[in-house]
Amino acid sequence: MRAKDTAINWNAAVNTVRIGATRNENGTRDRTVTLGGARCVSWMRYEGEPGHPPAIAAEIWDQGAENWPAPIVECYGDVIGDPVAWAKQAAEWGVDLICLRLAGTHPAGGDAGPDKAAAVVKAVLDAVELPLIVWGCDVEDKDNTVLPACSEAAKGENCLFGTIKEKNYRTLVASCLADGHKIIAESPCDINIAKQLNILAHDVGFPLEDIVIFPTTAALGCGLEFIYSAMERTRLAALSGDPLLRQPILCDVGSQAWRTREASTPDENVPGWGSVRVRGPLWEAITATNYLQAGGDLLIMRHPEAIRIVRESINRLCRTSEMAMATA
Repeated sequence: MRAKDTAINWNAAVNTVRIGATRNENGTRDRTVTLGGARCVSWMRYEGEPGHPPAIAAEIWDQGAENWPAPIVECYGDVIGDPVAWAKQAAEWGVDLICLRLAGTHPAGGDAGPDKAAAVVKAVLDAVELPLIVWGCDVEDKDNTVLPACSEAAKGENCLFGTIKEKNYRTLVASCLADGHKIIAESPCDINIAKQLNILAHDVGFPLEDIVIFPTTAALGCGLEFIYSAMERTRLAALSGDPLLRQPILCDVGSQAWRTREASTPDENVPGWGSVRVRGPLWEAITATNYLQAGGDLLIMRHPEAIRIVRESINRLCRTSEMAMATA
């Protein structure tokens, strides 16, 4: 029996969300990135169009990343303390976007204010021409102060801002509506919360077509199967026509993969595990490729070798799905 004989005819597609604005659109990016569009389960091209290939974003911090695991710090060297230089170097690794995390605004960290954070966002936009993701420090009161200033500084660039949550969404939604940005909606491993958050954002005027779902992310060996399952159910609901779950899905891979003992423990503490400079990037890459199968549309990553591996995996999966379609 041929694959197409058992194919499911889905009646809906994942929304497309475009990030970035070119000069023709009054922005300054040299390209845009479009997420979503799939009309089939991941890579099952004989069921429908696969949509846009998953995109990869390189994560950088405004400050504080010097304490990241040694294999990553070594790759970036001195630029890891300079977000502008870091963004320029990360852009050379073949990524589609830059994800600027404003860790330096955290009250327990640098506690940087709105003006300083907005200046960093503007400097990174001036330094690189890739579309930008701007992520707060995940302290609600501080983000509600900082992110509106950053949104205004990036007005017209069609960035992706995050995150909104079920009990904290109005401030960022209003800013992104005013300044023309997309939004990341965070719903910790819960489809019902994802739907409710989308309803809340939509009720105050934000288009469902401008939202990217973030179901949180877990690394290999640390609960990945729970997030994987939630992502699968979200994607099946989207393809079945649920308008509240048809958004592209974001996976914050790097921050979680490098928290695991397997990825970050120094060699001398785990004899027999092999070099951390090999297993660390592999752990991040394996975590990411798992999420490619579950429906991940946007992967935020850290290590350049992991990025290279995952890029090759995406290209290979695209080729393989095309070949499978030809012979189905």
